[in-house]
Amino acid sequence: MTTIHDLQTPALLIDRGALERNLATMSAALPGVRLRPHVKAHKCTALARMQAQAGHATFTCATIREVEGMAAAGLGDDLLLANEVLDARRLGAVVESGARVTAAIDSEETVASAVDGGVLEVVVDVNVGLPRCGCAPADAGRLADLARARGLEVRGVMGYEGHLMLVADVEERRKQVEECMARLLAAHADVGGDIVSAGGTGTYAVNTWANEIQAGSYALMDTAYGAVADLPFEQALTVLGTVISTTGPAEGIPGWAVVDVGLKSLGMDHGNPTVPGGVVWFCSDEHTTWQPEPFESVRLGDRARVLPAHVDPTIALHERMWLVDGDDVVGELPVDLRGW
Repeated sequence: MTTIHDLQTPALLIDRGALERNLATMSAALPGVRLRPHVKAHKCTALARMQAQAGHATFTCATIREVEGMAAAGLGDDLLLANEVLDARRLGAVVESGARVTAAIDSEETVASAVDGGVLEVVVDVNVGLPRCGCAPADAGRLADLARARGLEVRGVMGYEGHLMLVADVEERRKQVEECMARLLAAHADVGGDIVSAGGTGTYAVNTWANEIQAGSYALMDTAYGAVADLPFEQALTVLGTVISTTGPAEGIPGWAVVDVGLKSLGMDHGNPTVPGGVVWFCSDEHTTWQPEPFESVRLGDRARVLPAHVDPTIALHERMWLVDGDDVVGELPVDLRGW
C-alpha cells in the first residue's frame, strides 16, 4: 500500500471521506439540475464524474479547455461556458462532436463570436453587482433579441454574485443576494428562456431565486470558505509538504520550521495558508515558514499538511491529486483540465 510518506512533495491530497460527505451534503441540498457544478474549482474530469454519479448531469466551465476536456471525457450532455470569449471556433468544434455547449454573451461582439464560431445556444450574462463581465440588466432583452435574430437559441440568463460569497453574516448575505437576484430576474423577464443561473458555494443555501446554482468549491473547500460559519462542508483538500529545515528558539526568538510548500504550489490571492498546530509567518517561492506550537512537535523530515486559502488556483498549479484515506493513498486524480 502506498502512503503519503512515499509521495514527492509538494503534493495535493484529497481526504476521500470528506469529499464524499461534501458531495452528499450538496446533492441533498440541491439535487439533480438544481446544481450545475463548476469544474473550474477542481479542473478534474474524474472528480466531475463523481459529481455526475451524485446526480448532476449539467456542468459549468470557465475556459474553452475545460469544455473540451469535459466533452472528451463523455461529460458533455450540457456544458455552460460561464465566461465571454471572442473566438468561439473551438467551442463550435465541440458542438460538432455531439456535445451540448452553451456560451455566455454580454455584448454584440460576443453574439457575433458565438454565431461565427458555430455555437448554437447562449445565455445572457447580466451584471448583478460584481464589476466583472455581464451586461446592464436593462440591456439584456436587446441582446437576447439580437441573438435570436442571428439564429441563436437563448436559454435564459446568468449572473454571478461573487462579491457576496464570503459575507460573514448570513442574513446580510441573504439580503444582498436578494438585491442582486432582483436585477437578474428583471433581466430574465425581458430575455425569457428556462435558465436562471447564478450562485456559488457561499450563497448556495440563501440564493432561492436562481433555478440552478454554479457552486464548485464545496467539493474540496479552502480556508476562506471554511471561515464562513454556516457552510456545512469540510476541508477535503490539503497540500502535503516535507519539513526541510528547523531553527530552535534562542534569546527570546521563537523557533520556526520550513515546509517545502510555497507560492508556486499555493493560490495566495486569499492570503496565507494555514498549518494546523502552528502560526504561518510568510510564504516564499518554494517555502512556507511557520512557528510550530510547541516547537518540539515538529522534526526534520516530518510530513505537514498545509491548508490553502483558495482552492481553485491552488489546484491549477498541480498535475494530479492523490485520494487518501488517513495516510493511505487510495487513488490518483489527474488535474486534466488545467492549462489553456
